[in-house]
Amino acid sequence: MSTLDRGAHEGLVRPPGQAARPSRRRPGPTLAVVIAVGAVVGSWWFTLAQETTSLPSPAVIGERGARFLSELVGIGVEGPTAYEQASQWLLMAELARDTVVMSALAVGLAGAVTVATVGFASRLLTVGELAPARRGTGRALFTATRGVHVVARAIPELIWALLIVIVLSPGLVAGALALAVHEIGVLGRLSSDVVDNVDHGPLRALRSSGAGTLQAYGYGVLPQVLPQLVTFLLYRWEVVLRATVVVGFVTGAGLGEQLESLRVRLDWDGLGLVLVTYVLLVLVGEAVAAGLRRLAR
Repeated sequence: MSTLDRGAHEGLVRPPGQAARPSRRRPGPTLAVVIAVGAVVGSWWFTLAQETTSLPSPAVIGERGARFLSELVGIGVEGPTAYEQASQWLLMAELARDTVVMSALAVGLAGAVTVATVGFASRLLTVGELAPARRGTGRALFTATRGVHVVARAIPELIWALLIVIVLSPGLVAGALALAVHEIGVLGRLSSDVVDNVDHGPLRALRSSGAGTLQAYGYGVLPQVLPQLVTFLLYRWEVVLRATVVVGFVTGAGLGEQLESLRVRLDWDGLGLVLVTYVLLVLVGEAVAAGLRRLAR
């Protein structure tokens, strides 16, 4: 093969007489921004066009908003406000404790299930180059575990709560289970990606010595990924702590139960006290989680 032919074959030199191919320019980020902005503007235009007749006038909205905000902070309320009653603060402390317990139960259960099943959701250990010889079994475990994770995270916590309270009585356990099921799907996805990117050296050594999937996972994978899994768990705990209020609407536990009860009674200063407690709880939870993440590293 001549130098010219070899260069043409390798794409380095164009044969004489052959027209140059126009280069294909990939759409830049400008197109994506235009599409995104167009979608947002179009959605708002469509929504306002449908809802304009049902919306109150700006004056009415301003009046209602001002009255609601003033009562929320305890202004214009007859008698002592919720902020001035020690019994209400004690009640908030008890409900905050229940909220923390619910979130801890949910994250603990989700973390335990994730550690126990993430090896089966890993492509590396079930269908990859370091999988055992019985690829059919590994592929079945991989598909089933990934499928469970997809379903668990596809259904929101609130829907899980609606389903679980049909079987269980409302309370902390029902709320914790609803949160845990969703978190199993989220943590399973995040953790399986981490497992697939571990150092292959220890795994190859274990496989060459005859170790099975569970042994390879326990001795070759888990020590490498455990710090990252703990970090994920603490990040997700912050999310779960915030989600407990919404789940509490349905399961009747924690601050969410009290928030819904006060909303129905139109007790706006009491609702404001719940919101203050909730914000303080989230801030403290984020500080604690950040400190634990530093220790885990």
